[in-house]
Amino acid sequence: MRTPTRSFVIAFSLAALGASAGAGEAGHAPHWTYHGAEGPAHWGELAPEFATCKAGREQSPVDIVAGAPSAQSALGFAYTPQALQITNNGHTIQVDRAQGGTLSVGDARYALAQFHFHGPSEHTVTGKHYPLELHLVHKASDGTLAVVGVLIEQGAANPALAPIVAHLPNKEGQSASVAAVAFDAATLLPAQHAYAHYRGSLTTPPCSEGVQWFVLDAPITASKAQIEALSRVMGANDRPVQPLNERAIEFSK
Repeated sequence: MRTPTRSFVIAFSLAALGASAGAGEAGHAPHWTYHGAEGPAHWGELAPEFATCKAGREQSPVDIVAGAPSAQSALGFAYTPQALQITNNGHTIQVDRAQGGTLSVGDARYALAQFHFHGPSEHTVTGKHYPLELHLVHKASDGTLAVVGVLIEQGAANPALAPIVAHLPNKEGQSASVAAVAFDAATLLPAQHAYAHYRGSLTTPPCSEGVQWFVLDAPITASKAQIEALSRVMGANDRPVQPLNERAIEFSK
């Protein structure tokens, strides 16, 4: 794995699966936030179904530290361009992808369900946060989740982010449909797809475990204005890093 300034992280949160981003039916999920009495330090106490947030041993995010490479399957991306459907769900900015294409990892195949953003980054790389983190969320036919996340550093303006930033819903519950834009999620990926992998969890309540995480070894950039636009609408929405415990992080070549 390269130095933190050239790292990409895969992360996952329940916000990636739906606007409710919580347990139970929409409108009935226990309320949680990123701050104060309902913030990350208290998620495990807010409802019985959130207990894993406190008791889990394979929680996410974590700090990524470089290690020796080992044999790993390549990541295969086959995404489908689609119109933009952007939602402000109160926890993140999310772009839904019905029939959005697939991610392949060895014999496993996952459908792209949606992608969303966190700021600052939830994962750190050798203790370093990035301004934003992108999560591309995939689901297999058996329900297994795999998330490709991208750390975003400040630099040149990113053309792939431009149509999203231009149509950001400013208020919770608002959505924006942009039929004129055929958006290809592959434009959000770096050219190289080397990665680190570990078993993790949702990074939001109910913090369920069994999520497959992959950490790519290249960042993308966004301009200061693009970062500020997303951060202004979302607010700070990062869960602090969690103990690695007995888990190992595996690195591809």
